[in-house]
Amino acid sequence: MRHRRKGRVLGRSPAHRRALLRNMSSALFLTERDASLDDNAPKIPGRIVTTLEKAKEIRPLVEKCITLAKKGLVAKNASEEFGTDAERGTDAYKQWRKSEQWQKWANARAPYVNAQRRAVQLMGDREAVAVLFDTVAPRFMDRAGGYTRIMRLAKPRLGDAGTRAILELVGKNDKAKRVSSKPSFDSAPEPTSEVQQEETANS
Repeated sequence: MRHRRKGRVLGRSPAHRRALLRNMSSALFLTERDASLDDNAPKIPGRIVTTLEKAKEIRPLVEKCITLAKKGLVAKNASEEFGTDAERGTDAYKQWRKSEQWQKWANARAPYVNAQRRAVQLMGDREAVAVLFDTVAPRFMDRAGGYTRIMRLAKPRLGDAGTRAILELVGKNDKAKRVSSKPSFDSAPEPTSEVQQEETANS
């Protein structure tokens, strides 16, 4: 019996399943990178296509990483008041490095560094973590949760007819609601009667 064993097995061993979830969550964040010079650039940033079952398993890991990055960015912003604008290696920087301000800066910045290390531990890709902290997390600072959506595709996967689905980040590819404008009949020409139309035609 599978008592207290939640989640889908996906036909894989635990190590294989863990590697699958890490790779696909990293792939979702890597679609947001600057791929202008890449030969294999993603078609739509912030979106991957996979099976429905895999998408449902990847989603909790992706949202956990985004929440982790958001908390780290709060600590980073709080540490900026103790920082310095001096360039590294200058006398002003060395003096700040030995001062008490640096100790306050390091203590305030510690949760941000810890969040980065934890994200690398969860996903195993430093480039994906950099994209997460620099691009994705600042976009969701005002959002309480629900950073991803899953949309089922009608066309199944070729070969085994598996149900395909789109896993994408919310906010980037949202459909914009457009309200149609009500036509105004004030400027329209007044309709003329058939008699007036005949008179104008004869004259």
